[in-house]
Amino acid sequence: MRLALTPEPGHESQAGQTASLFEEPSLSPHEKKIFAVLKADEAMHLDEIIEKLEPQLSSSEIFAALFELELAGKAKQLPGKNFVRSF
Repeated sequence: MRLALTPEPGHESQAGQTASLFEEPSLSPHEKKIFAVLKADEAMHLDEIIEKLEPQLSSSEIFAALFELELAGKAKQLPGKNFVRSF
C-alpha cells in the first residue's frame, strides 16, 4: 500500500513557483511599455501617457493596449480619462 501512495520521482513542484488556478497572461510589448509608465498611487491622464510614449507608439496602439490592460484587470480607468495600475 505504501508503494502505491508514494509519488514517482520527478512529479514534485518546482521550487519558487506559486500555484494558481489561472494562467498568468503575458503582456504584449505595447502593454509592457504602457504598464511601465502607469503608477499605482498616482493617476495619469491619457494625454500625458500619449506624450510620454509618442515616439514609440501611435495613439491608436496606446488606446488598444490600455483597453487590453483594463480587460486583464491590470489597469483601471478613473473619471476624466485618468489611468492607474490596478494593484
